[in-house]
Order: sequence, then structure tokens, then C-alpha cells
Amino acid sequence: TPLYSSAASDVYKRQADNLSLETYAIGGFVRDYFLQRGDAKDIDVVAVGSGIALAEEVAKLLPHQPKVQVFKTYGTAMLRAFDLEIEFVGARKESYTEDSRNPEVESGSLEDDQNRRDFTINALALQLNKSSFGKLLDPFNGLNDLKNQIIKTPLEPGVTYSDDPLRMMRAIRFASQLGFKIEEKSLDAITTHHKRIKIISKERVVDELNKILSSPTPSIGFGLLRKTKLLPIILPELSALQGIDEKEGQRHKDNFWHTLEVVDNIAKNTDDVWLRWAALLHDIGKAPTKKFHKKIGWTFHGHEFVGAKMVFSLFKRLKMPLNEKMKFVQKMVFMSSRPIVIAEDHVTDSAVRRLIFDAGESIESLMTLCEADITTKNPKRYKKYHNNFKVVRQKLKEVEERDHVRNFQPPVSGEEIMKTFNIQPSKEIGIIKSAIKEAILDGEIPNEYEAAKAFMIEKGTQLGLTTNETKNCLLYTSDAADE
Repeated sequence: TPLYSSAASDVYKRQADNLSLETYAIGGFVRDYFLQRGDAKDIDVVAVGSGIALAEEVAKLLPHQPKVQVFKTYGTAMLRAFDLEIEFVGARKESYTEDSRNPEVESGSLEDDQNRRDFTINALALQLNKSSFGKLLDPFNGLNDLKNQIIKTPLEPGVTYSDDPLRMMRAIRFASQLGFKIEEKSLDAITTHHKRIKIISKERVVDELNKILSSPTPSIGFGLLRKTKLLPIILPELSALQGIDEKEGQRHKDNFWHTLEVVDNIAKNTDDVWLRWAALLHDIGKAPTKKFHKKIGWTFHGHEFVGAKMVFSLFKRLKMPLNEKMKFVQKMVFMSSRPIVIAEDHVTDSAVRRLIFDAGESIESLMTLCEADITTKNPKRYKKYHNNFKVVRQKLKEVEERDHVRNFQPPVSGEEIMKTFNIQPSKEIGIIKSAIKEAILDGEIPNEYEAAKAFMIEKGTQLGLTTNETKNCLLYTSDAADE
């Protein structure tokens, strides 16, 4: 690892000893080192003394002498080296007030610094001084918790979570990312203090939600959010899906647990966090649209439309981006049933053309979402639905190759319509362009210029418009009659 490369280790040892500072690598880097989890992206270095001074001295020995970013308010400094972000901080102890997760900080010992860590697995420290380079300091048996795959706090969990409520979400996020279990005492403390999450900024909450969604099995995290009562505070739209109602012997599935299955399914096929968000929210419109009818049972009519509108409100409340990413999620939610309906019916070219046209560049994402939505436990149904989607995918390929509907551009422009009929901008132009598009999508005419032009003239004539050629012919006939 970069920590133990000859160049890096020499730099750490020399400058730590030059400044007579006890220096340690600590936190996520050390945890992931023992878990052998991929390549590190950052390292936290703790000095018993000035972390800023250590950073500035380390930078002097590094190639190209990287710039040191200093954050005096927090007593930290950061530089880039060995393809890493290395953050230096002085060992410290913290105290909290009830209305804030921002602590009052003062200098402390390594023990103080380890005590303030969120979890035992993040309190592991590796010494960087030359005399004891690589020595592990593990006062809370964090290494044992790593082996047993347990998440627990160094100190009393109620204090740890109440001091900084974001740690509640971090515990759940690590459980989801690593597949670890949260110690029962710790899980109970999260449930007890769940309302404290309200003092955390929306941005920090969303950052943890994104990491949970990006984990290999997101259902672990969202299941724990539900169990600890955090979910109704953070995502009430999702929480509202839980439960099964029964009337006159007719029941519907639990849409909350179904949603988590869909998210786990899609996590196997895409790392796109926004497509994972679409999977998480694809059924949120079912809670407000749920109705019971004696003849047909439970219905959720229009839940895709309602759900797409709810996406905007949810993103706005959580201060998530209201840009193309939000619009993509809305689009996926709104169209989430379209391929399913096509797969259940006879697959017509017209239906496929319209699906390609409406989905545009997102067609592959939409198909991935809909295939993830197959959660039936009946083997025959499961096989049937997947085979139907194979037919739809083949149709998509054939129709797109033949008709070029994706990123559709009308073969005849508005300018040509005006020129052909010698008219100014008017509603008739829009009517004609729309009619051409519908004719192509319905398969009445091919997506070609000559066919579209002939259809344009026919449609214009129906609207009472006259082409320039016809006008000239009429003028010629009129002049001849006068003579």
C-alpha cells in the first residue's frame, strides 16, 4: 500500500521524528487495510501535536512539493501525494452541545483521539514513527470486531450517537457497505435517539443515503433505517409503502419490501446511483393512489404519474440536485410500467417505436429498471417474464435499426412546411409536424423524407392549405381563362 511503499514510509518516518511527534495513520484507511478492500483514496494522519506543522514538513520532502491546504478552524491540513488525499490533524478531544453535531475541540492525546472515533473498527491506529513503524494500537479490540464483522462504538453508544447523530447513519451505511451487523446495544441506542437526526443537514444525510444506495446490497441499509425509525423522518414517502391491507379476502403485496428487492436486483446490474434512486422511488406513488374496488380488488391507478411528481418534492426537501439527474429519476418513475405492459401484451412495432421515442437515450436504463422489477418467487412466472423482456429487447433492436426513432427528428422541418404552403408561423405548422410524427410512430409511413413530404402535403390540404405549385397552377388556369 502507499503507506508502506519505501518512498512514502521514509517521508512519514523522517518528518515525524524530525518534529518529535507521535504520528499515526488512523480511521478508514487502517480499517480497509486490514479488510484488504481495494486501493485507498485517502489517509488520515494523526499527530500528537500540530498536524498542520507535520503536513508542511512532509510536503517539503515530496516530489514537486505539493501545495498544503490548511484549515485553521479545524486544525487540519491536506495535501495530495502518491495518488492519495492525505489529511493531517492534531490529536484532540471533543465535547458537544445538545443542538449541534459540531464539537468544541481541544488538543489531546492519542487515547483522547481514539475515544472520539465513531466505531471501534475506525479507531485502529498504525504508528508511523521510525522506532515503532507499523505498530498497531487497538484499545477497543477493533481488530476483533473486524474479524467478527461487528459495528459498535468505542464508548457508550447512547452518548456517541447523541453527540453526533450522523453516526447513526454512518453505522447503518457501514453495515450495508461491509455486510456487517450492528451490535444490539448500539442498534437500540440508534432507535432511542433516532429523532436527533433532525439536527443533521440534509446534504450530509443525502451523502449517507447515496453511499447506502451504492453498496452491494442496499436493502441492508434501508431495512435498518426502517428498524431504527429513521426512515419515516428521512424518507416518509418510502416508509408509507410498508404494510399489507386486506379487504374481503383480497390483499396486495408489501410494496416497501418489494421496493428493496428491486433495488437489490438493480444493484447487481448498474453502479449508476441515479438509476438506483429510480428503483428506490419507482413505486412511491402507490401509497397515495391505493384504492379497493369490490370487483377488481386493489388498484394503484396513475401511481407512475403521481410518483414522478413526488420525486420533485422529495428532491427539493432533501436539497438534492433539481437538474437533469432529478429529471432522469422522474422519467424513470413515470415510465416504469411501460415496458412491463408491452411485455405482457403482443409486442407491436408501434408500441415499441413509441417506447423508444419517449425513453430516448434512457431506454437501456428503463429496461434495466423494469427487469429488476421482476420479484415473483414463482419460477414459471419468473422465467416467463424474463423471456417476454428478451422479446421486447429484440424488438427494440430491430425497430431502432429500421426506423431510427431514438433522438427522433422530423424528416420535414417547420421551415419547409412554411415554404411549401407559403404561410407564416402558425398553429397549422405544429399540427402538421405532430401528424407526421404520429404517422411515423404508428407505422403509417416510413421515417424517410419523401414519404414525410407527401404526407405533409396531404395533411396540409386537409387543413385547407394550398401548396405553391397548386397556387401557380390555379393562377395559370385563371390567366388562360381571361385570355
